Amino acid sequence: MNRKTLYFTAPRQVELREEPLPALGAEDVLVETLCSAISAGTEMLIYRGQFPKETDAVDSISSGLQYPTPYGYASVGQVKEIGKSVNREWRDRLVFSFQPHTSHFTSLPSSLIPLPLDLSPESACFLPNMETAVNLVQDAAPILGERVLVLGQGIVGLLVTALLQEFPLETLVTSDCYSLRREASLAIGVTASLDSDAPDFCDIALSHCRKLVPHREIESLPQRGGFDLAFELSGNPNALNDALALTAFSGRIMIGSWYGEKRAPIDLGGAFHRSRIKLISSQVSTIAPELSARWDKSRRFEVAWEALKRVQPQKWITHHYSFEKACDAYQLLDQNPQDAIQVIFNHQT
Repeated sequence: MNRKTLYFTAPRQVELREEPLPALGAEDVLVETLCSAISAGTEMLIYRGQFPKETDAVDSISSGLQYPTPYGYASVGQVKEIGKSVNREWRDRLVFSFQPHTSHFTSLPSSLIPLPLDLSPESACFLPNMETAVNLVQDAAPILGERVLVLGQGIVGLLVTALLQEFPLETLVTSDCYSLRREASLAIGVTASLDSDAPDFCDIALSHCRKLVPHREIESLPQRGGFDLAFELSGNPNALNDALALTAFSGRIMIGSWYGEKRAPIDLGGAFHRSRIKLISSQVSTIAPELSARWDKSRRFEVAWEALKRVQPQKWITHHYSFEKACDAYQLLDQNPQDAIQVIFNHQT
């Protein structure tokens, strides 16, 4: 039996390749993919050739990333065949897998995550990004009454915003350069969603924060308001300067973006040097040491599933493509990102 797998073959080039499926072992199951989600952040770095060529930053490719390569990590499918040693209950089960985009794949059941009965396959495609959002919010540990800023309203930014909206915050402000994403953010119920490209962006953002009494150690600095907590989720390293400018004394900045090979000058002089701002990297492949005694990935997945049921992120799917139209999907995200939020491959159309 053959399958079709998507390969990134060169910058801005993808192709579907037909290849034989591995033989089904006694302990394996065969899964037919129903849908898979494009990660517009990570996958566009690969599509554009902006990823570090030797890296362990991409969990599924520990030996470095080279063309041609399959990639993807958000596939939902149905178990079609089971090995002779596999429990029959797996037959026909809907499952999630961190698989590259492909029409079929074999897997050990232990590597699959069964879908909750009350969640659709398309909603389940958001599981990796929701796990990332849960991890970011857990690492940030928002405090009652805080002023919070989220830079970037792609899928991860929207999911983080939706989780933060459940907290009793004083202010929740978001930003993005695309109006479609800002509209989605406003629908969540944030205080404001601002155009990050506007020349007066920082002034408008600060206007949503109450003025702070200057700390005695920084009385010589300009008196201004600021956010207690900022998330940098835009994928643009330049946005770190906005986060630094908008974060209050002793505030914290959670950096969830993976920038790949993108670089930008960061202003660590001036106010930053005396402001005791904390820059914190947060990445979903591990659990913060202070939580790891009580939390593991299984518990975090349970929280992510429940969050998906509450948030219902399928409302942010703007485009469905058949697998055969994969080239068109990546061209859309590359050339007209302002028109899309989440793009899904439907494999059975």
